[in-house]
Amino acid sequence: MGTLLIVGQQGGTNVGASLLRAAERLRLTCHFVDVHAAAAAPRWSRFVNWRLGGHRPARLNTCSRLIVETCRRLRPRWVLATGLVPLNADALAALGRMGICRLNYLTDDPWNPTLRARWSLAALRQYDRVFSVRRANLGDLVEHGCRRVTYLPFGFDRDLFFPERPDQADAGRLASDVLFVGGADRERVPFITALAQAGLKVAVYGDYWSRYPETRACHRGYGDIATLRKATSQARVNLCLVRRANRDGQVMRSYEAAAIGACMLVEDTAEHRELFGANGEAVVYFQTIDEMLMRLRQLLDAPEERARLGTAVQCRIASGGHTYDDRLQSMLRVAA
Repeated sequence: MGTLLIVGQQGGTNVGASLLRAAERLRLTCHFVDVHAAAAAPRWSRFVNWRLGGHRPARLNTCSRLIVETCRRLRPRWVLATGLVPLNADALAALGRMGICRLNYLTDDPWNPTLRARWSLAALRQYDRVFSVRRANLGDLVEHGCRRVTYLPFGFDRDLFFPERPDQADAGRLASDVLFVGGADRERVPFITALAQAGLKVAVYGDYWSRYPETRACHRGYGDIATLRKATSQARVNLCLVRRANRDGQVMRSYEAAAIGACMLVEDTAEHRELFGANGEAVVYFQTIDEMLMRLRQLLDAPEERARLGTAVQCRIASGGHTYDDRLQSMLRVAA
C-alpha cells in the first residue's frame, strides 16, 4: 500500500500519537517524526522566535531539513502533518518534487491571532490535501490557495478514552457536580465563574485557570489521561465548551467525554448538532450562561436522565466511525 510518515508530537492526547497507533492497528508501514524533540531549543530561544519572530517555531528550518532528509531515506508514499507543525514551504516543495503526497490534518485555526504566522500560511499552500477539523476554515483555505480542502472533524483514541470508574479511595476525591476539561481561554472564564458562584462542586482540569481568582478554587491542575477518564465518569455532568478564538464547532473533548459515556451539557453549534443530534437525544445543549445554569440544574435533579444520556452518547460515538482509525482511513482513501 505504501509507507506513511506522520509528523507530529508524541505523548498525552496529541493527535499525531493517536494517528500513529491507528496506523499500527491498520497494519500500515508507518514512521514518525516527533517535532517536539526535533525542534527542542532553550526557553529564551523559543520565546524570541515566537514573540518577536512572528510566531515562528525555534529551529523551524532545522526541523524542516530533518523531515526532508527522512523522506529521502524512507521514500514514503504519504507525509501526514498534524496541525501547524514546523515544516516550511521550501521543505514541502522538496517533498512534492520527490512525488510524495503531502497531507495536513489541520487541528488549529491558522487565522487565530495567537497562531497566525506568514511561514505557516505559506506552507499550507504546498499541501496536496488539507483536512480541516472546522467548517469555518474551509472557505478561507480555498481562498488562500490550498489545492484541495476537506472537512474531517476530530475523533477519539480508543486506547485512551473509555469508561473507567475510580477505586473507592479516589471516588470522593474525583467527584464533582460539573466537570470541565480544557484551557482557560478568556471567553470560557465567565462560564466557569458562573458555575463556581452558583454553589456547585466544580472541577476544572487544564492550563491557566489558577491565573483567575474567580476560578482558582475549582482548578485541579492539568490531569493525566487516567485521571481525566475517572473524573469524567465521576462527574454528574460534563460541560463541553468550544474554543471561539479557533472558530470551533466541536473540540477534542466533544468526542473524548462521549466515548467515556459522560452526561454532557454541550455548547450549541451546528457541528455539535450534526454530531449528537437533536437536543435531548444524546446530549443537552445551551447557548448562554443563564441557559447553561438552568439546564445543569435540571440534569442534576434527574439521575435517571443523566444515565440515559450517558449511554446514548457513548453508543452514538462508539458506533459512528469517530475513532482516529476511521479518520486516518478517510484521509488515505481521499488522498488515493
